[in-house]
Amino acid sequence: MSKLWQKTTNVDKLVENFTVGRDRELDRQMAAFDVLGSLAHTKMLESIGLMDAADLMLVQQELKNLYLEIEHDNFEIEPDVEDVHSQVEMLLTRRIGEAGKKIHSGRSRNDQVLVDLKLFFRHQLQQVVNETDSLFRQLIQLSEQHKDVLLPGYTHLQVAMPSSFGLWFGAYAEGLVDDLEMVLAAWKITNKNPLGSAAGYGSSFPLNRTMTTQLLGFESLNHNVVYAQMGRGKTERVIAQALSSIAATLAKMAMDQCLYLSQNFAFVSYPENLTTGSSIMPHKKNPDVWEIMRGKCNRLQALPNDVALMTTNLPSGYHRELQLLKELLFPAFADLIDCLQMATFMLQNISVNKNILDDPKYTYLFSVEEVNKSVLNGTPFRDAYKQIGLDIEQGNFNPDKTVNHTHEGSIGNLQNQQITEAMDKVISSFDFKKVEDAISWLVK
Repeated sequence: MSKLWQKTTNVDKLVENFTVGRDRELDRQMAAFDVLGSLAHTKMLESIGLMDAADLMLVQQELKNLYLEIEHDNFEIEPDVEDVHSQVEMLLTRRIGEAGKKIHSGRSRNDQVLVDLKLFFRHQLQQVVNETDSLFRQLIQLSEQHKDVLLPGYTHLQVAMPSSFGLWFGAYAEGLVDDLEMVLAAWKITNKNPLGSAAGYGSSFPLNRTMTTQLLGFESLNHNVVYAQMGRGKTERVIAQALSSIAATLAKMAMDQCLYLSQNFAFVSYPENLTTGSSIMPHKKNPDVWEIMRGKCNRLQALPNDVALMTTNLPSGYHRELQLLKELLFPAFADLIDCLQMATFMLQNISVNKNILDDPKYTYLFSVEEVNKSVLNGTPFRDAYKQIGLDIEQGNFNPDKTVNHTHEGSIGNLQNQQITEAMDKVISSFDFKKVEDAISWLVK
């Protein structure tokens, strides 16, 4: 039997193709997590007397064999099989007989897919955290390396005040700290066990949901079984917000890079093999990586709205369109992880222009410095402001191009150590080791 819900009558092929959609393609990414859920569920079934020890041993061993096959990319969902849950159960039954038919006791496809999704999302969020951390470390290293190289600061795209590459790289590093606070919230909501909620109304079997929570390394339960089902869609919405937060940071950084690489700015450069050229203009070095990243990350910022529109005004309980959320979230994770990796790679090869401020158009960057010097010498701020303004208008402005910023977070006091400590604190809150240890024990 290729469908867990099918009894006798075959569904019209047109209806089946429309309702199944991309499930077979996307479900393959959840295969390992479906096996993990079944490993925990069957251990629990044996503990409450719904599976005997002999059947449990057969089921556990074959599930572990399947897990290895999936890990070695030797798993496919057959064309006439509806989804990954059906494929796993069918393979078990084909290989070990009647024992394979017992694994579905006390659960529904609803809570089965819920736990698969939570395990998948948890795994993907960990990858996002790891890649974000790698980019963060690269930014901090560049901030320290180039902390004394001045850079024009802009407001309204007009030359404003002195900045530095130390400030620029460090700003994006600290931005990622706040982004991971959003990811941490998504992780906490994701890291709750829905297994045992069945179709959303629990089971008359005496399920031990605390046991499966511990076996799968979840932090806690989704306690109320109705709410466990309502978590489908809500979890995705919170994750979408977290991913879009990182995407917003990357999109802004990518835009800066596109500007800074242009000839009119020429603040940074990259090796020729990391840029592209023109078919007719031999001088071009185009920032295609950053442009593609900007586009992908701008698209990712629409993700929360896409998820919201898919789920808004749905009543409690399961509804079939919820499966379409996979089509939004699965590619989003892949795109964001790809962008994080590419950003780190590109920044490993960046060169900065150390003589930007030699250009006379940046002379006015130091107007505030001159005003402040007059104030320190006793001139009221408004009078000093007017005098420097007149000097600029009359062409008499010849500033001393040194900076004296010492307060926290300024050019002379980047606070990179404090920013790094903040990142370390956020990352330590994820407690990945607990999850890794639980999964390792389950599949050993």
